[in-house]
Amino acid sequence: MALLEAKKITSQYQKEADKCNSGMETCEEAREKAEASLVAQKKLTALWETRARQKGWKEGASTKTQGSSVQSA
Repeated sequence: MALLEAKKITSQYQKEADKCNSGMETCEEAREKAEASLVAQKKLTALWETRARQKGWKEGASTKTQGSSVQSA
């Protein structure tokens, strides 16, 4: 009886370990996708920042908002 019970417990532990490993793989895949997305966003941000600097933008400079002027007849 003790051997049968030990096999049953071992099987339960193995199932739990398999679930844990599966969860870790899923988590790792999600982390890799998030990391790739972050790299892409950083590249895009750098591109827009370069374009803005080419047009005269300087970091830390206050921005001016332009209101639309409507003339009445």
